[in-house]
Amino acid sequence: MNQKQLTVLIGAAVVALGVAVAINVANKPVSEGSEQTKALLPQLHGHVNDVDAIVLTGAEGKVLATLKRGADGWTVAEKSGYPADLAKVREFLLKLDQASLLEQKTSNPQHYAELGVDEVKNKDAKGVEVELHGLNPAAKLIVGTYNGAGGGGTFVRLDGQAQSWLAKGNLAVDKNVADWEQRDLTDIASTRIVSITTTAPDSKVLKVYKENPGDANFKVADVPKGRETSSEFAANGLGSTLAGLKADDAFPAKEQAPPEKVYKADYAMADGLVVSVTAWDANGKDFAQLKAHLDAAAADAAVARDQAKAKADYEASVQAANKTVAEGAASGQQADAAAKQASAVDNAKPLAVSDQAKDKAERLKALQSEVDRLNKTFDGWTFALPSYKYSNIAKTMDDLLKPVETKKPEAPAKPAKK
Repeated sequence: MNQKQLTVLIGAAVVALGVAVAINVANKPVSEGSEQTKALLPQLHGHVNDVDAIVLTGAEGKVLATLKRGADGWTVAEKSGYPADLAKVREFLLKLDQASLLEQKTSNPQHYAELGVDEVKNKDAKGVEVELHGLNPAAKLIVGTYNGAGGGGTFVRLDGQAQSWLAKGNLAVDKNVADWEQRDLTDIASTRIVSITTTAPDSKVLKVYKENPGDANFKVADVPKGRETSSEFAANGLGSTLAGLKADDAFPAKEQAPPEKVYKADYAMADGLVVSVTAWDANGKDFAQLKAHLDAAAADAAVARDQAKAKADYEASVQAANKTVAEGAASGQQADAAAKQASAVDNAKPLAVSDQAKDKAERLKALQSEVDRLNKTFDGWTFALPSYKYSNIAKTMDDLLKPVETKKPEAPAKPAKK
């Protein structure tokens, strides 16, 4: 074999090898290490804040939720513009933004249903069609089944494409519109509450209270004669109602109005904040409307009480500092005594002592801001509450007392034997 023939053979081998590599690369699934474009939605990257609407569509082409971004944040169109859960919406968009294509799956429509990426117009469609508006171009895809058992990832199919994919991450979409609503209502600890007064539909009143704001347990007022509470903690459950209170669902107040017979509850805080609740049950759900207001007299008393304590604490700290200085001077520690004296003089007075009027104004302003913030959440809406929260509102006096002992009837006397 001469040099020319050898060169030709080597060249042919190189070409063959190149073709083989090209074919192998073409058939290889896209992976995280691929140089090819791997983003699920490239138009979303860097443009998450441009999305102004999300439309979620389920089986039979039914729109599950329409989320819209406006001047005041995200809202749920199907709930008459009730606020959406901002954190959840953003988390969902970020998941889509970060999702990458891991592996090609079927392009055969007959197998789409197995992955949950068949057309959502189908009656038994398992996936959710997601439309993101505000992007250029707009994004639309079907999010199918989460492949948890297969090591993670979610099956997806982009709009207009036959090819389905396994995409990185859990992109599963909640299909219940209520899951996209802002559910947080209040988070007021029982330690802040000093009294609770409930009125049942039959007009019976139950009041529990704390003798002092710092007390650990609520006491029950007007316990019937001859009865006693089941324990010293019996009434504490009522105080937990407003702590971590979340709605199961929300409805326009005019569409879900209270009936004539309802439970009413007033929760009074030591600082003057009052939250009033109207609650009722209907069609297997527990509903409530809430309203906040400021009890001016209670707020003034709370400020006066806090300012008096601040003044006493400040005077006590000054006296203690002066005593330390005097004791130091008496022992001959002149330099140290002077330094401590200067420290005592420079000790800044708290605003509650130096300017009580300004301190009071700032405290009342903060309380009113809290009232306004709560009412912004409450006004115009009826909320479905968790049953365990509703049960606290519906408690009666008997629920807090030891059961009445009933005497067993005496057995009839046996007749005398003859």
